Amino acid sequence: MLIILAFIILFHLAAAVLVFVATIHNAWWVVSPAGREAIYTDLWYSCNSTCFPVENSHTTDAAYLQAVQATMILATILCCVSFFVFILQLFRIQQGERFIFTAVIQLLASLCVMIAASIYTAQKKSFHVPSLQNGSYGSSYILAWVSFPMTFMSGLMYLVLRKRK
Repeated sequence: MLIILAFIILFHLAAAVLVFVATIHNAWWVVSPAGREAIYTDLWYSCNSTCFPVENSHTTDAAYLQAVQATMILATILCCVSFFVFILQLFRIQQGERFIFTAVIQLLASLCVMIAASIYTAQKKSFHVPSLQNGSYGSSYILAWVSFPMTFMSGLMYLVLRKRK
């Protein structure tokens, strides 16, 4: 039983790290112009050797980008909260009960990641300036999509899990 508990904790922490890295790292969109440095764009900045804010990110024209920012931050917070709730429930709930509250929070984190990555996929052209539109998805974008099934499976594991002695 201890091995299963350790696996669940490690799986949850791995999912949380992926959500953190996907939110923070600056490689959601990569543009490699010929003969110049690659430009990496994340949810807040565009960087090559120096970083500058994403143009018009504070206006209503970038509402989609703001939605992606908000849902990724919310997913990160929910993933951390669900881990602490799991640890608390581990010591507080009665034997034989399920970790429903932890599962709901983790499934909400999974939903937030999916919403953010879906919005970014559908609206990537609307918040990139024309010089940055001819690029490709970067590693942070891929990590966001990888963290979605991991957080989802983690939430399902908490739904099935019962507290044992």
